Parts: sequence; C-alpha cells; structure tokens
Amino acid sequence: MPVMEYLERNAQKCPDEVALVELNPEERDRRRMTWKEFDLIQPDVNKPYRREITWSVFNEKANRFANMLLSRGVGKGDKVAILMYNCLEWLPIYFGVLKTGAIAVPFNFRYDADEIVYCAELAEVDVIVFGDAFIGRIETNAERLSHGRLLIFVGDNCPSFAESYHELVADCSSKNPGIHLTDDDFGAIYFSSGTTGFPKAILHKHLSLTQAAQMEAKHHLTGRDDCFLCIPPLYHTGAKFHWMGSLVACSKAVLLKGTRPETILKAVSDERCTIVWLLVPWAQDILDALDRGDLKLEDYHLSQWRLMHIGAQPVPPSLIKRWMEYFPDHQYDTNYGLSESTGPGCVHLGIGNIRKVGAIGVPGYRWECRIVDENGAEVKQGDVGELCVKGPGVMTCYYRNPEETAACLKDGWLFTGDMAMQDEEGFIYLVDRKKDVIVSGGENIYPVQIEDFIRRFDKVKDVAVIGLSDRRLGEKTAAVIEIKEGMTCTKEEIDQFCMGLPRYKRPKEVIFADIPRNATGKIEKPRLRERYGADRLVAKETTE
Repeated sequence: MPVMEYLERNAQKCPDEVALVELNPEERDRRRMTWKEFDLIQPDVNKPYRREITWSVFNEKANRFANMLLSRGVGKGDKVAILMYNCLEWLPIYFGVLKTGAIAVPFNFRYDADEIVYCAELAEVDVIVFGDAFIGRIETNAERLSHGRLLIFVGDNCPSFAESYHELVADCSSKNPGIHLTDDDFGAIYFSSGTTGFPKAILHKHLSLTQAAQMEAKHHLTGRDDCFLCIPPLYHTGAKFHWMGSLVACSKAVLLKGTRPETILKAVSDERCTIVWLLVPWAQDILDALDRGDLKLEDYHLSQWRLMHIGAQPVPPSLIKRWMEYFPDHQYDTNYGLSESTGPGCVHLGIGNIRKVGAIGVPGYRWECRIVDENGAEVKQGDVGELCVKGPGVMTCYYRNPEETAACLKDGWLFTGDMAMQDEEGFIYLVDRKKDVIVSGGENIYPVQIEDFIRRFDKVKDVAVIGLSDRRLGEKTAAVIEIKEGMTCTKEEIDQFCMGLPRYKRPKEVIFADIPRNATGKIEKPRLRERYGADRLVAKETTE
C-alpha cells in the first residue's frame, strides 16, 4: 500500500498524540541574508526553540498542501522539489506531494545556485518549495527557475519572485484529496550524494517507499512507546526512511537542529528518546567530550535510550568498543544502503549481533544479496567482489539516463559499486568503494581496512586514505589524518603505529588536515584526491 495510508491511519487511530517535534536549541538569527552569510553565522544557544504537531494536524497539513497543488494543476506524474532545512513543515509538505500523485524531489540543501538549476532541469521539476535560507540561491537564477515552474516560499517575508506557502494553503481543504494510487505509481526522485561525481536522479515507485518504512519498523522493533531522534537532513533517504519506522509504529519523533554533543544528549534526555541515529563524526564527538570530562552522563536522563544506530558510512569497530564502555546496556545496529535501494536496510547488522561489529550485516527484510566478480559470477566465500542487492526497494532507473541505468541494473540486481566479502556465517563486510580501491604495484589495496586500523590510534579523530599518482607503483597510499582537538601528532608517530599493518598497506604519505564530509557523513574523497593529488603532481613536475 502507498505509505501515505499510514499517515491517514495514524490521524484516525491516535489523532491527539504528538507525531513530530522540531527542536532547535541552536536557533540561528532569522534575519534575511545571503545563503553564504547564513551558513557562516554562529548559532545562538540562548534562543531555545521547540514546536510540535499531532498526527491529526500532520495529516491535515499534508492534505491542505495536496489540495493546493491540485488546484494549481499539479498532479500525477508532476515533480515537486523540496529545498529546506529540517523543520516541522518538511514532512507534511512531502506527504502532501505524495497525496496528489505527484513525485517528491528532495534537494540537497548544500546545492549551490547552479546545482539547483541542474537538478531542477534534470528531474524536470514543475514546482520548487524552498525555505528562507535559500532565497539567495533561488534568486540568483529566479528568472530561469520560474520559467514554467511554480516557486513556493516557506517562511516570513515572501520574496517577490515566489508565492507564499502559508497564504496558498490557508483556505485549502484539510480533507484527503482522494487520489487513487498504487505501489506501481512513481513516488519520489532522490539524487545520488555526488561523492563520486555530479548527482544522478534516482526514480522510485511507491513500493520502494512502503518497503523502506515497513523494513525500518521491523529491523528496529519500533513500537508505540518509542521516540526516534532524527538529526541528519530529511532530503536524504537515510534520515527520512529511518523516521518512517515511527510512521508505521505511530510513535513520536524529534527533528533536532544541532550536532553538538551536549545538544544531542540534552535532546535525548528532555524528549525521552529511545532510538537515536548518529553519524560517525557525531558519535566520535560525544565520546571525545566524555573522555575530556566536558560531558557527564549523570547530568542527563538517558535510561530510556535503548538503541544507538549508526550508519551512512563504514563504522570503525574501535568506535563501537569505546561506545559500549560508556553505554554498556545499549542495543547497537548499523545498516547499509544507498539511495538506489531507497536508503538504508538492504543489508543490516541486526540489534542482536553486536559480536559481529565491523560487518554491515546480512540481507535485510525482503532483500537478497550476492557478491560477484567482474564477470558477474558469484565469488567464493571469503573472496572480495562487488556487492549486488535485489528487493522491492530497488530503484526503477536513473531518470533520463539509460546508459547509467543499464550499467548498474541487471536482471533486477542492483550493482552497488561497493566491494565486499562474506564470512562463514553469512555476514557481509564492506571492503571499499569500487572506485576507491587503490592499485599499487599490481596489488589491490582497500582504504577502509587501513582507515579502521589508523582510527585505533588514540590521537586520531578521523582519517581518509586515498590513492595518489606514483611513477613507479602507479598509485601510492596517502593517509589524510585529522587529529583530536588539543592534541599534537607527528608523521613518525603514525608511521610507527602503522608498523602493525602489512608493508604494502602502510601509507606512503601522511597529511594532517581536516576531513571533509558531506551532510550525511560520507567522506568526500574526490575532494581530497583533487586537493592533494593535483597539487602534489604539479609540485613534483615543477621540481623535476
């Protein structure tokens, strides 16, 4: 069934129960400014901000937006882009789009003005709904974006080139518009993260959305009494579909703005959160703050917190070991997925398998997995190959890109581009991205294995291993290392620590620098390769 039916059910079943809370203890100055100024402004911790809506209000808001769109001629097959930071309006707008039969197209809030135009044109967007932080980016190309498109502004002081969301929906009916939809209708277009190139548009049917929602509730045993803390951006499949476990369970969720360790723990404490999804950097920051004594667990009400879920990137086993020292009673889970598989869960560790920390897990609910060689034949157990997944959450296609679609969709199997291996118990271990594998002197080197090792060094906060061009070896390994705050470290210390690695895996170069990550926590290795590879090649050619 289309996932909107869960919202209708919840509005009837528990209309007065809280569905969503927006919590912003780091409320930003909301004066009008350019997007660059907005991104750079320092949060003001003295302005706490909390809003909430019940399931009935959530559903009514979705219905009003749906009926407004229908009145403007937007319906089945049209595309509606959403460009906003997490807020209480985000999900009602998303569900309002779905209720019309139109296709929801969430935009990455980090897109610059040109990327917004590119994605709008690639996905053939008919409507763009945007928040006040994006006025400058939209205004830059307003004439081009508004040509044949409806621009809807969510916020105060609507700019002249857009129409006001609040005014448009004010007099619209709060009744279900009654558009008949099935699992085979198209529901959403998501964009690839862009860490391996310019974003591709990923088309999903409603079947994918419902599968993700039901799977999340099943994997994490989400019940009515749970409260999910959502911090990552809702434009991303990971955040939204983890939240949809709460939708299926009819339980409360909190949208938290802010990633400071004290902000996260206070939200868990104040809102009595039971399930928390963290990205690796946030979990590391919490542990570092606890190690330094900046945070004290006894200052917070955390006994109800049952599950720490982490994902969106490979998880260092050393991090989980440290986590369990502070939180020994926590359940732990990690999920693997990609936007092409409707986000996380096609492979999942499972909350009862903490002994297998380091693995991404086993096939998720209703999913199948294979590991194959370059010819598509399954490899032997224990050998490395490309991970392929098959299930009801696989994308329909890369929208308007048949070549890329044919390259990764074969007989219903999605070729993920990730290298993996399977142990004797059937647990899958992610080895690396196919495109990130370093070939040095004819030897395949998988950066994730080296990164996991280096993270064990107590001075290291984060690390990314990349390949740099080398005249003799073809490529050499370089470790870009971010040191923990207040500590110093030398190359000699890293070299000495890496003596525990086989010789061919030891980094040939060590670079101390910050590690760039995208909004979902993934390391942006193309940026690192461009930054350090090109610079060093130029320097090398100049000296020689």
